[in-house]
Amino acid sequence: MAQSPSWRTRRTAYLHRYHARRAARAKPATGFVSQPEPRSIGHFARGRQLLAGNFLFAGVLTTSPGGSIWDAQGDRDLVDQELHGFAWLDDLAAVGDGRARAAAQKWVAEWIVASGDGSGPGWTPDLTGRRLIRWISHGLFLLRGLDRASQDHIFRSLGQQTLFLSRRWKATRAGLPRFEALAGMVYAGLSLEGMEHLADPAIAALAVDCAVSIGPDGGIASRNPEELLDILTLLMWATEALEASDRPVPQPLADAVTRIVPTLRTLRHADGGLARFHGGGRGLDGRLDQALARVDRSIAGAGTTGMGFARIAAGRTTLIADGAPPPQGNESFNAHASTLAFELTSGRRPVVVNCGSGVTFGADWRRAGRATPSHSTLCIAGYSSSRLGAPALVGGLTREPLIDQPDDVQCIVTRMDDGHRVELSHDGFQLTHGQTHARILEMTLDGRGLVGEDLLTTLSSIDKERFDRARGLTGGAIPFAVRFHLHPDIEAHVDLGGAAVSIALKSGEIWVFRHDGHADLTLQPSVYLESGRLKPRAAQQVVLTGSALSYATRIRWSLTKAQDTPDVVRDLAPARPQDDDASIEDAP
Repeated sequence: MAQSPSWRTRRTAYLHRYHARRAARAKPATGFVSQPEPRSIGHFARGRQLLAGNFLFAGVLTTSPGGSIWDAQGDRDLVDQELHGFAWLDDLAAVGDGRARAAAQKWVAEWIVASGDGSGPGWTPDLTGRRLIRWISHGLFLLRGLDRASQDHIFRSLGQQTLFLSRRWKATRAGLPRFEALAGMVYAGLSLEGMEHLADPAIAALAVDCAVSIGPDGGIASRNPEELLDILTLLMWATEALEASDRPVPQPLADAVTRIVPTLRTLRHADGGLARFHGGGRGLDGRLDQALARVDRSIAGAGTTGMGFARIAAGRTTLIADGAPPPQGNESFNAHASTLAFELTSGRRPVVVNCGSGVTFGADWRRAGRATPSHSTLCIAGYSSSRLGAPALVGGLTREPLIDQPDDVQCIVTRMDDGHRVELSHDGFQLTHGQTHARILEMTLDGRGLVGEDLLTTLSSIDKERFDRARGLTGGAIPFAVRFHLHPDIEAHVDLGGAAVSIALKSGEIWVFRHDGHADLTLQPSVYLESGRLKPRAAQQVVLTGSALSYATRIRWSLTKAQDTPDVVRDLAPARPQDDDASIEDAP
């Protein structure tokens, strides 16, 4: 059961309400300083679904032909995060016709009536910043055809929200929420008449956050690749707004972009999607391409490490592994126990994956998705490499921190004459079982083969005592499993009398998984947790199970392309389902 909100949380919520209602009583006279341009256009198919009354938010489909988007059902906390941030306005703008404009105007007007007085869940600095950017960037789309009174209502609400944001952005936690709040205030200060005096303080605060929150390696404390992409997008929007206003871009902001871009390139698979770690997904289709197209081409390309992840690539194959401790403290509330897990992509097709974030599928799926068995790595039966702590209220949502995390995580990437090697280790099982997990991953120069080795070993006399004690509690052996979750588009079956697994990609490529015979190989059910779906997708996983009987246990395995699979396969089919299929394919 979640803990009741702390006095600090209650005080923050009270102050948000107080300043929201105070700002709502103001009557700022605003208009656009210049004609704003859309910073983001969403997906045409999702926009059509909204117009048809199919509202998919937080994994719940609400069917209401001719109804309002505010009728959307589901976990209220999660649904309100999506609704009140107005990212769905991007999708209506992608449709862009008169019907889409009328729906957008109607639903914005309904928000002003219901929440414009400072009430409702949308009055938090991060959601307000997100909402301001959408309303302003799609301003011409929203205002066209409205009478003067209706336009004044929208402008007045924009001014009121900006005033609230100027008073409450400091209460937003560092990371993505703070960047959303500050970017929204920068955008509003530069775009709205009467708000110009708020631009300079917001620009200065954004510059400070860029210097403090973006590490020297271009990473962020949450180690969530998708969050890093969202931050880069916000910084690019702020940069474009500054340039359009003939204002200089602060050096810390430009430097942050220069640090982030190589890191995101490192965290990008061959299919264009981001590695799915620590609550992050692939990233909105096209957003990373759009951001990279706008940056200076002289900025460095992908490296072998970034934000604690290791990347090796050869031919058309990429591998990204988690080679650092999980996020700490408050940043761990969405983190996963994924240390030493990896994902592998061949061309446009993901092969080995992590299950992903189950946030939109309910609390049980969210917890399950964070556990080590939901990742492509080794786990000791019943234990994750990090454990979930007691639940607490964070940003209005109930979350559990990661505790008992690995203290010592090693990651070394080496270029060899015949390929690439990643050497990894962590001590997450040391206190409970006296075991250190070491993993070696070697990819051939042509990208056609991956050879792996997983080792459980004791490193000291104390570790041996812990191992003996744990083994005594489990009947003389410590069971373990090495898991390789497969993408749901893959067809796999056990071959060669149980000695191998044949993995067929939709592109026509065939990969074969083999092992050294020191474990039992099985093909088991798995799931793929993907935002925008009504339920988890069924998938499969290759599992090597065994027992640690001595102080050192070694398992070797390989994943290679079949000999008759060509180096280059003509693959014209999209790597992901179309948005309209992904949204409603499971609907009754």
